[in-house]
Parts: sequence; C-alpha cells; structure tokens
Amino acid sequence: MQSVYQISFLIVSLLFIFACVGFILGACLNVLVSEHVTFGKLLVLSCILQMIAFTLAIPAPPFPVFVLGYFINGIGSALQIAQVNGYLVVMGHNVNLKVALSQASYGAGAFVAPLVATQFSAMRHWSFHYLVSLSMVTTNAFLTSAIFRLQSKEDCRAQLGLEAMEPETSEHSPFRQIMNLKSVHILAAFIFLYVGTEVTIGGWTVTYIIQQRDAGARSGYIASGFWGGILLGRIILIPLNNWLGDRLVMLIYIVLAIGLEIVVWLVPSLIGNAVAVSLVGLFFGPMFPVALSASRKVIPRWIYTGAIGWITGIGQAGSAALPFLTGALADAVGISSLQPLLVGMMSAMIAMWLLVPRPTRPD
Repeated sequence: MQSVYQISFLIVSLLFIFACVGFILGACLNVLVSEHVTFGKLLVLSCILQMIAFTLAIPAPPFPVFVLGYFINGIGSALQIAQVNGYLVVMGHNVNLKVALSQASYGAGAFVAPLVATQFSAMRHWSFHYLVSLSMVTTNAFLTSAIFRLQSKEDCRAQLGLEAMEPETSEHSPFRQIMNLKSVHILAAFIFLYVGTEVTIGGWTVTYIIQQRDAGARSGYIASGFWGGILLGRIILIPLNNWLGDRLVMLIYIVLAIGLEIVVWLVPSLIGNAVAVSLVGLFFGPMFPVALSASRKVIPRWIYTGAIGWITGIGQAGSAALPFLTGALADAVGISSLQPLLVGMMSAMIAMWLLVPRPTRPD
C-alpha cells in the first residue's frame, strides 16, 4: 500500500488512527444501545458495517476513502466483538472453552489473511483480496440472521433451557455503573496494550524482517506463522491455563514472549526470527481468553456485555494507536525501533496485569 499510494509510514498509519476512532465509537454505541437493541440485531448490524467497509476498499480508491473504510470497519468490529463475547459468557457451562474456541477462530482468520494477501500483493489489482473479506462477512451476516433470528440473549438462553440471568440491582444506568468500576478500566488498559502489541507484531514484523534481514516479499508468510501460533496457543494451552490459573499463567506467557522478542531483536537469522515470531504468537494466543476469564470474576453479570464492549472497544483501539506509534517511530528513526518498542509494550503489560483486582467470586 505504501508503494502504491506513494506515502510515508506516518501517513499509512492514519489507517490505524481512524480504525481506533471507529473502535472507540463502536464501544460507546455498544454500551448505549445494548439495553434497547437485541443481540441478534446488533450482530447483523456489525456485519453490514463491515460489508460497507470492504466494499469501499475493493477498487483501491483514493487513500482518504480507504481510511473511511477502516473507520467504518472499526465501528462494526467493536460491536461484533462485544456482542459475541457477552453472549458466550452467559451461555451456561464451559465458558472458558467456548471463549477460547471463539478466539481461536479469530486466530484462524488472521492466519489465513496474510496467505491470501500475499497471493494478491504482486498482482495489478492487489486490493481485490478484500473480495475475500467481503464474501466472508456477507456469509456471516446470513448465518447470524438465520441462527439467532435477531433475538436477544435472554431468548437464546430460554431456548437452551437455561435459567434467567440475575437481575440488575442498581438504580444507576449501565453506562454509569461501568464507568464507575475500577476493574473495567484496568482491564481495558491491559487489553489496549495486548491488542496493540499483537497487531503491531502481526502488521510490522514483516516490514522489519524485509528491511533488517534483507528478506524478500515471501517473508509475508512469517506473519501467518505468528497468527498460526495464536491459533494453536488458544487451543492447546487451555489445560495449562486451567491448571495454573489466570494471574500466574498470564505472567509466564508475557515473560516468555519478551524473551523470544529479544531473540528477534538480537539474533540476525531469518529462520531463527521466523521461528521466534511463531512462538511469540503461541504464547500471545491464550492471553485474551485468559483476560476475559479474569474479567468474568470481577464484573457483575448484568453489566457484563456493556463492560466487555467497553474493554474490548478500548482494547481494539490499541490495535490502531500502537501500530500508529510504531509507524511514526519508523518514519523518524527507522524500522529498527520496532523490537525495543515491542519489549517495552510487553513490559507495560506485566505492570498493568499486576493491577487487575483479585476475583470477588468463583468462575
């Protein structure tokens, strides 16, 4: 994209900034409308917004239109992530497994995406890879409409034979309750750092490898190795998560990821770097499900959907803000700044995780 539009790293990073604004707007909308619009309707709305965004991107429009598409996609993604996670948490037993499998499907999509994009990257119509994205969100819209039939979470629970959710016990509005809950903001800050670091690795590592290790365009497959690691980590590390518990296992994963990122930084080996990046993905994979598991133990269930919307919305803003910071630094001092920046982000994740309150109720 940078070469096609003849723009700097800094200008390319505007995509992340406007996606960030979209995520935050989507998070606010989710909190405000979840009490009035059913879960099923919001799911379909999120798909429609994504369809609009990808349709704008397909013809490789002027760069400002591309930016608009990222903004719209940010709104849709924030709504979708919040509603899906809020739904899973109230759907009976084995919530950890359900959330982990849901997040693994995200990892599967992220694994496939660089493979598809790499195939299109050398073609004249490089932006046609958004046709794949458009077809998937269109299918998603039809499936969610058919399966959930625009219903509320309460209706879905009733059809599964589950008891009614615990009622709200506060006179304050859900938005005010969420804003007054300290644990929500600490978790939002952690997820902001986590998602921002994750997307920075997935989005900028290939550029780093190409420029610092003199690799070719095929190094785009390294990004697939990272996302493949995330996919595997969210599945195969579930027993370890349950055995060690949320607080300890998260710290172990972050420390291991820091060590591997230092390997990428200091060891000038293309194969070694590719393996290390994939292993970083493996340990990053379970972090989001583990954080959601911790959130369920400290946030009241009657505001959980709105709260998780705020947490993931602010968190997804990290997927825009931190890659933008990376682009700005790369523009100013070179792409070599990537690795020390990533190590610093992961260190900040440790500090923020230690501030997360201890559980007030069992899972």
